[in-house]
Amino acid sequence: MTVLKILLWVCLFTVFYTYIGYGILLYLIIRVKRLLMGGPHEAVLPSDEELPTMTLMICAYNEEDVVAEKMINTLALDYPKDKLRIMWVTDGSNDHTNERLAAYPEVDVVFSPERRGKSAALKHGLQELKTRYVAFTDANTMINKTALREIARLFMDPTVGCVSGEKRVAARQEGEMAAEGEGLYWKYESTLKKWDSELYSAMGAAGELYAIDPTLVKEVPDEALLDDFMMSMQIVDDGKRIAYTPDAYAQEYGSANIFEESKRKRRIAAGGLQSIWWLRKMLNPFRQPLVTFQYISHRVLRWSVAPVALVLLLLANIALVATGAGTFYTVLLVLQILFYMMAFCGWFLNRNGHKNKLLYTTYYFVFMNLNVFRGMAYLKSHGHTGTWEKAKRS
Repeated sequence: MTVLKILLWVCLFTVFYTYIGYGILLYLIIRVKRLLMGGPHEAVLPSDEELPTMTLMICAYNEEDVVAEKMINTLALDYPKDKLRIMWVTDGSNDHTNERLAAYPEVDVVFSPERRGKSAALKHGLQELKTRYVAFTDANTMINKTALREIARLFMDPTVGCVSGEKRVAARQEGEMAAEGEGLYWKYESTLKKWDSELYSAMGAAGELYAIDPTLVKEVPDEALLDDFMMSMQIVDDGKRIAYTPDAYAQEYGSANIFEESKRKRRIAAGGLQSIWWLRKMLNPFRQPLVTFQYISHRVLRWSVAPVALVLLLLANIALVATGAGTFYTVLLVLQILFYMMAFCGWFLNRNGHKNKLLYTTYYFVFMNLNVFRGMAYLKSHGHTGTWEKAKRS
């Protein structure tokens, strides 16, 4: 019984710390840091003369339907035209993407007929780079007008090697629960990234909008499922920071439904496990203690340990109640059962077209963790290639 109690408490602490405790601890550390060193200074965007040259790189596979909208958004950006290069990398595209891009003489199209995945496409584009910095964004995301100017401002700090913008998820219509669940998750995730960055460095960049100093880029395997995370974290591993800013943001619509969202979650979970192995030297606390603390707390636990701890927590609790461990463990089991019943109700209501945000949020949490296990299977079948099936957006 003692072993079961130890297992239960370890699992309970792991789950609490991963999803709630780290955020609380991070907030408290940031408050102390602000008291001792002062808060962030008011941002002043650089003038045209101060801005460096920058490439906006858009890696796209069969994105003919969004070319026009993306180009309207891109051409409206507040950045000097003589300092901005627009590059579309369309490796493997066999629809009319290239033909539609031909209507824009200011666009450089880098094309290869073979589809080898986004990581390979990024490498292809980086080989053609001629500017001081490069910003990456997806074809189906729209970025705010001053995003690149804000990114350039953060690069003025010599400790910064990568800048991560904020991802914002929108629903086309009110009540699209898959999109709303994803949006709620990203609001919490964005808060953690902001605090991580203020403490020292954000733990990875999202491909919707981020920028790097290309002189710091290291080789990322072609089979990488999270090329953006790998590329940005390698920069942190080399001693530079990822600065995070909500003032440069990319907005996209959420997944069309929970099935499509599952495609994303499986791939992200698989890519997370893949990245943990490739970046395993960052787990050594003697190299960069603060980075290791942030990396394990924000990423490693969520992608590997916490989902397993959730399962073991329930099993250990059942075993303890069955052996008469006491009232506390009975109450804890009842609470766990109620939680999973709420998740089931959230799934059932959503499946039948009904809405309840509390129940759906509970379901979405369980859904995310289940997809870590599905990601393990996905990694086994897709870990040898960097290509994936895109999730349909709403």
